[in-house]
Amino acid sequence: MVVLATKCYVEGDARERTLDSLRSLVANEIGSLDVEFTVGVRHDEFVAVTVEGDDETVARNALREEWGEIPTHLDAGETYVGTLESWDDDGFVLDVGEEIRIPSAEIGLGRGTPSQIRERFGLVQHQRLKFVYGGDDEPSRLADETRDQLYDWRRGAGRVNVNSATRGEVRATVNRAGHANDIVTVERLGLLEQSIICAEGTDPPGLLASIGSYLPSELRCVIP
Repeated sequence: MVVLATKCYVEGDARERTLDSLRSLVANEIGSLDVEFTVGVRHDEFVAVTVEGDDETVARNALREEWGEIPTHLDAGETYVGTLESWDDDGFVLDVGEEIRIPSAEIGLGRGTPSQIRERFGLVQHQRLKFVYGGDDEPSRLADETRDQLYDWRRGAGRVNVNSATRGEVRATVNRAGHANDIVTVERLGLLEQSIICAEGTDPPGLLASIGSYLPSELRCVIP
């Protein structure tokens, strides 16, 4: 079983649609291999995929590469993927099956409080972030790969990040609001976390205001 580093935290019909979408994504990823798989959700909302068959090792590795994995234990100095669960004046809290605090001094994304940094880089709750686990003796910190990715976002044309919606739902919303030509694509950040990449000349706050009434979701802008 692979516990993916992404959550399914919606309920009712939205939950079933989300899991159907994930089954299709998993099938696209490993469907050509000699395996059978089932998708479920753990008590902590992390998604678990059980894989069986002759190619199960290859399939599990492919899923880990695509989605990241929630580990069974953490080793100091190693890099893992967690989901952003909360933030306060003292730092970020990531969920990796247990809560990991990233102190303010170890976020490494410039000046400001954790809340200000979250706004500046458009971070949404449950977004996946890589971190280096500090263990008992050192604080944990955001991984250089994640820092570089977020700084790159600020050098682009701008983004609108969304949570609580699938990629298909976000694309449909952009089209419904008449902005299909104002974006480059919708990048998948996780199962229910997406990033709308703006086309050159598109104003991210204006796009957010236009689509916000269609999406009962958290939306954050990345302004270059």
